[in-house]
Amino acid sequence: MAGSEHGAAVNRGARPLSPHLQVYKPQLHSALSIFHRVTGVGNVLAAMLIAWWFIAAASGPTYFAFVDGFLTSWFGILLLLGFAFSICYHMCTGIRHLVWDAGWGLEKPQVRTSGFIVLAAAGILGLGLVLTGWLG
Repeated sequence: MAGSEHGAAVNRGARPLSPHLQVYKPQLHSALSIFHRVTGVGNVLAAMLIAWWFIAAASGPTYFAFVDGFLTSWFGILLLLGFAFSICYHMCTGIRHLVWDAGWGLEKPQVRTSGFIVLAAAGILGLGLVLTGWLG
């Protein structure tokens, strides 16, 4: 047993313990995967922001005016616009993963094409969502 521990310790310095960003060249699918995770966290934070707005509405007119003033400020509107695109992107990449889970589209050219389709669809859906909200 001591010999196997020694062998592992000798080999440990010669190679990385796991693949990481310094080893791999960034590619479209890796960037989309990282951004999927980032938008997932952003969507949770945005949902908390919207819940804050509902809680403020139930708390009374003074607190609601404060929260509503924040959300309708230029910064609040920027956050909500980002949320609109984030949720559309996250949904499109989620559908892409469901297709992959079914065993379809796993070849390299198909992965690349579906990545561009996800970007285009998320952009179109996000723009549609923003315009629908903007124009009523």
